[in-house]
Amino acid sequence: MTTTPATRYETVIGLEVHVQLLTERKMFCGCNAAYADAAPNTHVCPVCMALPGVLPVINRKAVEYTVMAALALNCEIPAFSKFDRKNYPYPDLLKGYQISQFDLPLSQNGWLEIQVEGEEPRRVGVTRCHLEEDTARLTHKTDGAGQAYSLIDMNRSGVPLMEIVGEPDLRSPEEARAYLVKLQRILRYIGVSKANMEEGNFRCDANISLRPVGASELGSKVEVKNMNSFRAVYNALHAEVVRQTAELDAGRRIPQETRGWIEADGSTVSQRSKEQAHDYRYFPEPDLPPVTLDATYVDAIRARLPELPDAKHARFEREYGLPAYEANLLTETRAKAEYYEQSLAPARERDEASRLRYARQVANWMVGDFARLLNASGLDIAEARVRPADLYGMIDLIEQGTISGKIAKAVFEEMFATGKPPAAIIKDLGLEQISGSDEISGIVDGVLDANPKAVEDFRAGKQEAVKFLVGQAMRATRGRANPETLTGILKAKLESKG
Repeated sequence: MTTTPATRYETVIGLEVHVQLLTERKMFCGCNAAYADAAPNTHVCPVCMALPGVLPVINRKAVEYTVMAALALNCEIPAFSKFDRKNYPYPDLLKGYQISQFDLPLSQNGWLEIQVEGEEPRRVGVTRCHLEEDTARLTHKTDGAGQAYSLIDMNRSGVPLMEIVGEPDLRSPEEARAYLVKLQRILRYIGVSKANMEEGNFRCDANISLRPVGASELGSKVEVKNMNSFRAVYNALHAEVVRQTAELDAGRRIPQETRGWIEADGSTVSQRSKEQAHDYRYFPEPDLPPVTLDATYVDAIRARLPELPDAKHARFEREYGLPAYEANLLTETRAKAEYYEQSLAPARERDEASRLRYARQVANWMVGDFARLLNASGLDIAEARVRPADLYGMIDLIEQGTISGKIAKAVFEEMFATGKPPAAIIKDLGLEQISGSDEISGIVDGVLDANPKAVEDFRAGKQEAVKFLVGQAMRATRGRANPETLTGILKAKLESKG
């Protein structure tokens, strides 16, 4: 029997995540940082184009956002940090260096708790969160004669970029995906970034190595690039586990290198060797002062942090009696969690039993029909026409017996399409639930007269006949009859006929 890679070798993964921050301006100049839809080379100035004689100025908001993220990741915030020049020649760096941070970053020594389904939660380390500037964007093309050439767009150059360096604490592609999902959720909660991999404002490089189980020394590190989705990260790392396992089993050495993920092939390909460490010749940026952050400043930022996803998840379970699965779905985004609590606001004055009942009802609709309609329309919950108060109002109408659960589904679809309140839709469409005993009794009499065979089947002991007759009565009322009242009256009439 062949042993699986997981039992022969231990996988060691560390992630480096680059996050574009949602500031209005670039990191060291006053140019608009929102470049996504702009024509090439239109959001530029002498500073971000690296013209001679210009001086950078630190974006205070970028520093604030990085400190926010660092606090959310349980990092230490030193009182003193500085910017450095990272020197390397590449066409997307017109200066010939990148302003970054090296030995004295804005934060360090943090952690993040992750959980893979079926496993216990565990902490993974965050080495540091530091600030730097993004590079220009290169587009590689080929002319009619087959000659390759490249175009450069400086709009992205200088956009504030936060780098989150993780410790090599991840032990599987599943854990790497869980780490990225959790990190993305936190960054979006605190509002510092869109954190969208497909748009390029949340970029991940993965370092992966294998070592024999029980060994303490790390194996040769391979860096994997060109991954633009959580799925791509997972698949690329899984492919590397398989590749490196085969190499080690064959007695071959794993070279330290950078490899690119090829989505179409489902494999990685060697890009360049990293056998020798690149000499970036870091030195302190002479044109920028050190960054000093006193405790008062840091505490003020800490006080402004919103409730984070894990805390909100735990509170939803505790306060609203939700199962872990539903609590997780409802806290996926800050907008969804806030919508849920806004929908429940009218129930706060109710007794605990009623409040918990409404809490479950709202949750059921949000993870059920509401989620289905949002997915089908491609809308985010913040874009939905259904107001939180109207979702509560519809559920309240169900509780009062004004409409049935079945009718509510049709009402909600109309609410989703039009934004109308439920009471108006019910009135316009004549969907009020029939609860009066006299009216239902008359309907039941008609159903019994029209279905003598079903009545005879009931008398013969066939209980299935009751379900049939209830269905016929509900059809006659277009689903508007109160099911409990109707069933009770129908059974009473059947028994009296017996």
